[in-house]
Parts: sequence; structure tokens; C-alpha cells
Amino acid sequence: MENFTYNSLTLQLEGLRVTNTNKYPIFFFLLLTYIFILIANVGIVVLIWTERSLHQPMYLLFCNLSINDVMGNSLLVPRLLSDILVPPSERLIHYYECVVQAFTTHMFSTNAHTVLMIMAFDRYVAICNPLRYAAIMTEKMVIKLTVSAWGSAFILVVILLSLTLRLNRCRTLITNPYCDNASLFKLSCDDVFLTNVYGLTFTVVLLSSSMGSIILTYSKITAACLANKSKSVNTKALKTCGTHLCLYLIMLVSGLVLIVLHRFPQYSDYRKISAILFNVVPGSLNPVIYGLQSQEIHKSLSNIFQLKKVKLSF
Repeated sequence: MENFTYNSLTLQLEGLRVTNTNKYPIFFFLLLTYIFILIANVGIVVLIWTERSLHQPMYLLFCNLSINDVMGNSLLVPRLLSDILVPPSERLIHYYECVVQAFTTHMFSTNAHTVLMIMAFDRYVAICNPLRYAAIMTEKMVIKLTVSAWGSAFILVVILLSLTLRLNRCRTLITNPYCDNASLFKLSCDDVFLTNVYGLTFTVVLLSSSMGSIILTYSKITAACLANKSKSVNTKALKTCGTHLCLYLIMLVSGLVLIVLHRFPQYSDYRKISAILFNVVPGSLNPVIYGLQSQEIHKSLSNIFQLKKVKLSF
């Protein structure tokens, strides 16, 4: 079913196809996952900001990833949860709310790349120029890297959505569990050639710069590790880099699966599931993987729990 209404402000979300038997299991799974994402990521950010021993560029830059995960999931999952409990005909969304959701969705995915790129730069300086690390990765440099990561993502996404918002709409059905740029320009009966070209260029530039920077920095890091004879230094370097690379691969694979499935309309149900997993999987795994490998975070957490035990004993 597809309505043809000129520039309607009320849109319908197709959402997930759920039955009465699997509706509540899916609802509670997403709810528990969302609660875990909030607790884990907000907890990591609070811990880093309150513990002076964690006021290091590596951890401060990682805060960007946690904030991005909370932001992206907070504007997606609550809406998904409410839509699961109502029939498809009642899953209505205002056009401007849909635009905000699309903006947040693309900021989330673009930020994931740009933040991981600046984290790769931090690891490169720490391993390849350890003697100059403190001089290079100053507080000002951390702020500049953070602003560049969020600023470049903001500009790219604003241009992307501006090209779509200029189009007239003649449809009202969003064939997706949430709003994104592709869903919005598919509502239009105008020529979307320019939007498609920019969208494709946007994706290619982002992925090529992201993958290129990761390959370049890790090639130099590998060369530095091979030249360094210190086993303990190399082990520590590989541990931190391995964690960063794991985060990047999780984000990259989940994103590529979604992009590929967009090209195959017959797999729309799988595309919807992968669109949700693209948000919740990295958001759930990032704090766990980063927290598990970090001895400093382990130490800070153990100190907090030991302090609480001492207070309770009194």
C-alpha cells in the first residue's frame, strides 16, 4: 500500500514485520539492549571524566565514540520500541521528526568513521613517535581533533539532507524501520539524480578516507613494531591497536552489510534488521571491548568498588 499525497507532513513508517508471538520478545530484547548501551557508554564517559588517571588523549577521544553511540541509539530505539507495540497502520511520524531522525542517523554513522580515524591518529603518534607524544597530543590537539571529527560529519550530513529536503514529496510510506536520507528521497517524484550522485560520492569519500587512514596508520604502526625489539612495548601496542581495529571492523562490516542490502529490495526484511543492528551492535560492543582491554579502566573500576566496600563495612 502506497499513498500519493503532495508534500504531506504525516508519513507512515513500515517498520518491522512482527507477529503477536514475537512482538514482545523483540521489544524486551531491544529495551534491554538500549538500557545496556546507556549504562555502559554513559558509565565509561563519567568514569573517564571523574578519574584523573584516565585524562589521557586515548580515553578522551574514546568518549566521542560513547557519546555518539548514546546519541544515535537514543533517537532510534525508543521510537522503534513504540512502533513494535502498535499495528503498521498506526506507525505515523511527522515529516520534521523524520528529518531530525534522518539527520541523527547519518551523523551517527559518519561520526563513527571520523572518530575512529582520529583515534587511529592518536595510536600512530603514541607508537611511532612516543618521545614526542606528549608534545603533539596536547589538550588543544585533542579539542581540535574532536571538533574536526564532529564538524566534518556535520557539514557532510547537512549537505546530504539539504539536497533531499529541496525535493517535493508525492508519497508517504517510509519502507524502513526508521527515517534516513534514502527513505526521504524515495518519497519524491522529482529528479533525484543530483541527490544520488552526492549520496554515492559521500559514501565513497567517507569509506575511502576512513579505510585509507586506517590502512596507512596501521602499516606504519606495524613497521614501527617490527623495528622495535622491545617485546613488552610491542605487546602493549598490539593490544591497544587490536582493540581499536576490532571496533573499526565491527562498525565497517555492519555498515557495508546495510549498504549492500539496500541494493536488493527482495531482502527488505533483512535490510531492516541489519539497519537496527548497525546501531545497537557497535553501541553495545564498543564500551565492552574497550573496557575489557584497558588496564587503567580496570584499575579505576576496582578502586571505586573497593572504596564502596570500605564505606559499606563502616
